[in-house]
Amino acid sequence: MIGNSWDEHLKIIWESPGFKKFYHIIENEYATKTVYPPKDHIFEALKLTPYEKVKVVIIGQDPYHGVGEAHGLSFSVQDGVKIPPSLQNIYQELHNDLNIPIPTKGDLTSWAKEGVLMLNAVLTVIKDSPASHRNLGWELLTDYIIKVLNQKDTPIVFILWGNFAKEKAKYITNPHHLVITSPHPSPFSARSGFFGSRPFSKTNNFLIAHHLDPIDWQIK
Repeated sequence: MIGNSWDEHLKIIWESPGFKKFYHIIENEYATKTVYPPKDHIFEALKLTPYEKVKVVIIGQDPYHGVGEAHGLSFSVQDGVKIPPSLQNIYQELHNDLNIPIPTKGDLTSWAKEGVLMLNAVLTVIKDSPASHRNLGWELLTDYIIKVLNQKDTPIVFILWGNFAKEKAKYITNPHHLVITSPHPSPFSARSGFFGSRPFSKTNNFLIAHHLDPIDWQIK
């Protein structure tokens, strides 16, 4: 499914009758409706950030549902697409936290290649229908991914923005890891504690303290 180390760690999922049945439903959705991201980008987060490379996990809800936006990474949009408000606020906090110039593009692929798993809890969505594939079955896979990462001895930082992401904290029980939580970067909640939360410097300080290379948060 992925083509890297994730396949072995998720083998039990890929080979399960339940997932095969569920994925048949997803394939039918793509065949009969307009669904995002493009089918070959559904697992982009896993493809770009193999299991052994994961240092940080940023959990989103489900993909953007507008034309040309989603490409398989949480909070990220393809080049040439207007930067969404939540990502604008993420960039503002990045600037305030690390004095990094505010990027002019919304593609977070460079973060993924640095070891930041940009994981949506739901990996597909019907055009113009937010949350349309929620509770269809994706959560069983993505919750399992979090549980697999929780078992790693190598420290990981889990960044949970908003109540939806915070619900995933129950799967992160390994004391080796760090969980950073704050309100969601949405314009509706960013000023209620997201701004000033300094997740980027906290992440790098933790990684350095555990003798791991920090993340280069500069968008490339």
